[in-house]
Amino acid sequence: MSNWLIDRYIEDVMSGRVPASRWTRAAVERHLNDLEVGERRGLWFDHDSVDRILKFFSILKHSKGEWAGQSIRLEAWQQFLLGVLFGWRRADGLRRFRTAYVSVARKNGKSTIGAGVGLYLFAGDQEPGAEVYSAATKRDQARITHAEAMRMVKSSPLLRKRVRTFKDNLHIEDTASKFEPLGADTDTLDGLNVHGAIIDELHAHKNRSMFDVLDTATGSRRQPLLFGITTAGFDRQSLCFQLDEYARKILDNIIEDDSFFGLIYTLDDDDDWQDERNWLKSNPNLGVSKKLDDIRRKFNTAREMPAAQNSFLRLELNVWTQSETKWLPLSDWQACGALTVDVAALRGRPCWAGLDLSSTSDLTAFVLVFPPASSNGVYAVIPRFFVPEENILKRARADRVPYDVWRKSGYLIATPGNVIDYDWVFAQIERDARQYDIREIAFDRWGAARVASELQKRGLTMVEFGQGFASMSPPMKDVEELIKKRRLAHMNHPVLTWCADNVVAVEDPAGNIKPDKSRSREKIDGFVAMLMALDRAMRNIGRVTSVYQTHGVRVL
Repeated sequence: MSNWLIDRYIEDVMSGRVPASRWTRAAVERHLNDLEVGERRGLWFDHDSVDRILKFFSILKHSKGEWAGQSIRLEAWQQFLLGVLFGWRRADGLRRFRTAYVSVARKNGKSTIGAGVGLYLFAGDQEPGAEVYSAATKRDQARITHAEAMRMVKSSPLLRKRVRTFKDNLHIEDTASKFEPLGADTDTLDGLNVHGAIIDELHAHKNRSMFDVLDTATGSRRQPLLFGITTAGFDRQSLCFQLDEYARKILDNIIEDDSFFGLIYTLDDDDDWQDERNWLKSNPNLGVSKKLDDIRRKFNTAREMPAAQNSFLRLELNVWTQSETKWLPLSDWQACGALTVDVAALRGRPCWAGLDLSSTSDLTAFVLVFPPASSNGVYAVIPRFFVPEENILKRARADRVPYDVWRKSGYLIATPGNVIDYDWVFAQIERDARQYDIREIAFDRWGAARVASELQKRGLTMVEFGQGFASMSPPMKDVEELIKKRRLAHMNHPVLTWCADNVVAVEDPAGNIKPDKSRSREKIDGFVAMLMALDRAMRNIGRVTSVYQTHGVRVL
C-alpha cells in the first residue's frame, strides 16, 4: 500500500507486535493473499483509491471530546480498514466490496468512521444522484451517526462550500445527492435508490427487514456499499449474528464471497478475559479514544459482580454472550482436511452410511464412512448432498449460503423442482452400492419410513437410529477423539465443513451430548448423517477384519 501506516499495521499484526485475534489476523491474511492471487479472479488493488479515501478523512474534524475542532488523524487499524475496503477493485474498475461488516468494542471510534464513510459515499465517491442513509431501527438512533456527519460538514471549509444542510438533510445541488437518517419506523421505505447506507450498532436490529430493504434498493447502482459497524450482541437469531457468522466463514475460507468485507476485533476463544494484555485485541483504539483506566474500572465491577460480566464481555471486549456456543473448534476440523485418501482404493471396501432427510424443501445428506484398514489408520468420509434445484438461488441470495457455487463445483446434487426428488437420492445410493460395500444405512426413524422401505426393497440394509442423547452421545465423543487424533479424513468437503461449523451441542445432567438442530444457526444435516454412519461403523468394525480375512476386497 502507498500509506506507510497501513504497511506497518500489516507487519505488526503478522509479526505479533500488535496483539490481534485470529479473526483480525485472518482479515490481514485475506488481503495479502488477494494481492498475490486476486488477479486470477479479476481483482486488483488501486492505490489511488486508498489515497483518495484517506485524504478525504483528513479534511474532516472531530466534534466532541478532547479532540473537538482538530482534524481527524486516523490510527493505523482505521487506515487499514478504509484502505482495504475502498482500495480493492473488480476487473471493470468498480469497487469490489458491496457489504462491509466491522465489529469492534465500544468507544473505538465507530461513529467517527461511520459518519466519515457516509460523507465520502455522499460527497466524494463521484456518484451522480447519490442517496446515502444512516440507518437504524429507530430514526432517532439513525440521527446519532448522521448528526456527527453534519457537524463534520459544518467544521470543514471545503465541505461547507459544496454541501447544504436543512434539518436532517445534507444535499449537494449540482450532483442531486443527499445524506439523511433513516429508521425502520419511518412511514415508508418505498422508492429508495441506495448508493450507500451506514448501519451503526447492527446488534440492535431484531430482524433482517431494514437491512433487506436497503440491500434490495441498491439494485440500480454501479458500486453501492452497505457499511455495518457494531459491537457484539447476545441474540443468536439476529441479523448481526448472521453477518458475524458469515464474515467468520469467509475469513476461515469456508465460503468465498469477494463482495463481502469482514473485520472483527475480539478475543480468541482461549483468551483469559481478565488479562488486560488481551484487551487490545478487542480495542484497537485503546489508549487513544478508549481509555485504559475506564476499562479497568468497568473490569473491577464485572469481576466483583457476576451479573455485570456479560455486559463487560460484550461491550468492552466485543464477545458474544448469553447463548450456546459451537461444539467443534473449526481449526481442529480443518486440520483433518490435510489427511489424504486414495478414493479409488476405497472401491469395494466395506463402509457404513448415514441418511438425514431433513425437510423435503432443503438439504438431504447421505454420508459414507469407511473404517481404516489398520488399527492406526484414518476413517474416510464421502458425503453426498441433495437440494431442490429451484431453491438454490433463493438460498444463495437470501441467506448468503453458496449453494449455487457448491452445485457448480460438484459438491451438491440438484434435483428437479422445489422439493427433493427422492428418485435422484435412490439412484445415487444405488450407484454407491455398486461401487462400495455398503453394510448398513442408518436413518432417523422420524419421517423416513417410506424412503427406508423403498431402499430395503432395493436390497439395502436399513437401521433406525435415534436422535436422543443415548444414541448420539457416543458418536459425538468418538468424532471429537478422532478429530483430535487427526484420524477423520473428510477431504475438505465444503458442504460438510459448513455443516460441522454450524453444530451447537446440548448436554444432559449425566454429561451426554447431542447436536441440537433447533439451536444450530444453519444446517447440520451432513454432520448428523456422518455421526450415524460413524457409530454403525465403529460398532461393526470387528466384522470388517473378518471380511478381509475370509473374502478379501470385493470389486463390483
